[in-house]
Amino acid sequence: MTVAKVLVVGGGITGTVAAIALAQRGIKVTLAEKSSKYFGVGHGITIQGNALKALAQIGVAEQVLAKGVPFDSVSVRHADGHELVRVQTAKTGGEELPSTMGTLRSDLQTILVGKLHESGVDLRLGLSLTGFTEGPDNIDAHLSDGSTETFDLIIGADGIRSHTRTLIGITENPAPSGMGIWRVVTGRTPAMDTAAVYYHGPAYKAGYAPISETQCYAYILTDPAGGKEDGWTDAETVRKLAENYRGTWDYLRDSITEATFVNFSPIEWLLVEGPWHKGRIIMIGDAVHACPPLVAQGAAMCTEDAVLLADYATRDGDLEANLTAFEARRKPRVKLVLDASLQMAEWEIHPDAEGDPAGLMADTLTKLAAPA
Repeated sequence: MTVAKVLVVGGGITGTVAAIALAQRGIKVTLAEKSSKYFGVGHGITIQGNALKALAQIGVAEQVLAKGVPFDSVSVRHADGHELVRVQTAKTGGEELPSTMGTLRSDLQTILVGKLHESGVDLRLGLSLTGFTEGPDNIDAHLSDGSTETFDLIIGADGIRSHTRTLIGITENPAPSGMGIWRVVTGRTPAMDTAAVYYHGPAYKAGYAPISETQCYAYILTDPAGGKEDGWTDAETVRKLAENYRGTWDYLRDSITEATFVNFSPIEWLLVEGPWHKGRIIMIGDAVHACPPLVAQGAAMCTEDAVLLADYATRDGDLEANLTAFEARRKPRVKLVLDASLQMAEWEIHPDAEGDPAGLMADTLTKLAAPA
């Protein structure tokens, strides 16, 4: 085995899954998370079949499925509420798993944290990586508490704003997609049992996905400014943006109050096409490839990275060769998702342009049904 002691930097989905997968292979893992609290953010998340497959590899897929709502189709609707078509979603995780599911990020993170503790990972909150010194057979990690510890490998999984990425000299930075997203967690009716997307309205797109027996995750895609006027609260902004979406959106709009979880962020993307590693530090997940959510593959690309790196890093042979092979395997797949996501974003922004979003989505997901 090429590594025995690993530091994972970043306690989001990517870092947590990587830490669990490594620990399950007998590696001594330390997970450093800069936040003093360890929890997932409150909005919903779509987890497609290939992400569930990765979660099954670390033994948490059944728990995740029990918390959320699985579904195998998407209802494509006009802004006036009527259904245009219902599209079956490719089973990217295999026939034994649902095509897609919705859940709360906080529920997913709670399950992962439980598995993390069960796996014996040394979790350290309020800690970050400030520098490193590499030797021929190991690497010293300089940590924010003033200490220095020696590891065989450091994994940077600290997200799209990664500090670790800058430490190893990667110069690419996140780029704007031209879009922003309002996210809402609110109630749902029993009939809202699958995802739905609404076109031909005032925003680029609106939609929702069920995430529990009583809740759904709803969203509206806008320009990067978000459409908020002076004096409007976040809840008022979403209600106003949703005014011309009908059908189920009438129920959603009326359910949004000042107590509802509402969040806005511009949508950015990132792809590091050069090396993801330098010596004994390697970057994974959103730190090197962050996709706009148009294909809903963000969680899948990150969890696939995590479980596959745990495999490659623990193989016999030369670590440099193993890390290079890992990157060569992952880059075409994440580029497939990113290219499709950016093309779909372009079509959303320019709806009069010729394009086939449904066809591109179907083709991309069909290709992702191949092994990661």
